[in-house]
Amino acid sequence: MNILQREAKSELKEKVLQFGEGNFLRAFVDFLIDELNENNLFNGAITVVQPIENGMVDMLDKQDGLYTLIARGIQNGKIINDRRIIKSVTKTINPFVDFDLYNETVKNPDLRLIVSNTTEAGICYNKEDKKENAMQNTFPAKITSLLYERYKIFNGDINKGFIFFPCELIDYNGTNLKKFVLQYAEDWELGADFINWVQKANYFTNTLVDRIVTGYPRDEAAELEKELGYKDNLIDTCEIFYLFVIEGPEEIRHELPFEKIGLNVIWTNDATNYKLRKVRILNGGHTMSIFSAFLSGKNTVLEMVSDEKLKGFLQKGIFEEIIPTLDLSEAELKNFANDVLERFANPYIKHALLSISLNSVSKFKVRVLPSILEYINRKGKNPKALVFAFASLLAFYNGTEIKNNMLIGNRGGEEYNISDDFEILEFFAEANKNLIKDNKDSVGDYVKNICAKSEFWDMDLNTIEGFTSDVSEYLFNILNGEIYEEVTKIVEGE
Repeated sequence: MNILQREAKSELKEKVLQFGEGNFLRAFVDFLIDELNENNLFNGAITVVQPIENGMVDMLDKQDGLYTLIARGIQNGKIINDRRIIKSVTKTINPFVDFDLYNETVKNPDLRLIVSNTTEAGICYNKEDKKENAMQNTFPAKITSLLYERYKIFNGDINKGFIFFPCELIDYNGTNLKKFVLQYAEDWELGADFINWVQKANYFTNTLVDRIVTGYPRDEAAELEKELGYKDNLIDTCEIFYLFVIEGPEEIRHELPFEKIGLNVIWTNDATNYKLRKVRILNGGHTMSIFSAFLSGKNTVLEMVSDEKLKGFLQKGIFEEIIPTLDLSEAELKNFANDVLERFANPYIKHALLSISLNSVSKFKVRVLPSILEYINRKGKNPKALVFAFASLLAFYNGTEIKNNMLIGNRGGEEYNISDDFEILEFFAEANKNLIKDNKDSVGDYVKNICAKSEFWDMDLNTIEGFTSDVSEYLFNILNGEIYEEVTKIVEGE
């Protein structure tokens, strides 16, 4: 079986420099650029730079930059299994092996876009990074060095700057990248003219990226290659859904005309509401629903949404209590929520509830608590499903023994691991020792104690009218009955 390779040399111009060769960028940005190229709307190739010493650009190079992307899931109620060969990557560079080739990239007058995914820790500042270093440690330092070379080569031409699309999963990724680049420019004394050029000739967009990428299908690879008819060591798998929100000026929008072919890319001058939509509906939907689902005997998200009552609980929380707290149009919010439900039901993704439960105290504070507070602000009452979710969180954290820095819970005689900051686990372990589960006063005191931990919630939750008493009642019923029955009552409005 022949390995996947090009039949002819690509005629695309090298317009994109991409830092990162991992599964996500190949299933996301490289896919989107490929779509534009197929429709003759960009006609640009991607040069992939390996950002760390141990990478896999050599594997890409052996396949001429080609690989198979398999997008699978449910869309509009139908199972989709889409397969395509991505052709947008035409060149790879390992700067740790060929630094001169890496430096040559900025001499290319066609180069316009810089894409990156150097992990959440990649956009940072280290004062030890110096201009004279052959290869700086931090990504912003590498970019500062490249920008300075670009500036010198083209004599400060205002039209030879770059558009940056950082895909790191941090807020204001472009703003932070620019801040650190300017800091290095000052540290290295590169001059006021260069700093002015960085600010005026370059665009640092903030982005929001959303796609679950499951990567190389190790267990299925042999079977898939047999079906495809060729060997591909870089098969990449992902869900059908994707979303790219770009916060940047209108003047650069035409350079990547995604909207002309209906791609799910949103250009905006303020991505705040789209970030809130993702955190509150997608992430918040996970966090509000997993505890009751797990304690009801489910182990994966798919199992959860395959159950009528548990899915109903999730829907109630999202559509009746979270969406009313957000400011995008109702149609936009409902469409996104329906996409989320289909994503949760993806039969190709096995998403373990226990994996999602990591660090749930801080997750609940960020993902769900703001929806509770805003619902109360707008409706003047507590949201039942979201408050029940908080009680379910407390029931999930109901363990008294810590092993290997994890709190041990018990589900019907089966032990499970609860992972969080050790201080949080210690607090719950001690509080749980004093809890008398079948005593309402004890449960009430227990809930008051947890709600008072402003270190956890950034506020004393006891100050929310009726919150503590509602949580106490829900928790008492959960601890002294069947949580699935209590979920059913919430869904049916009892």
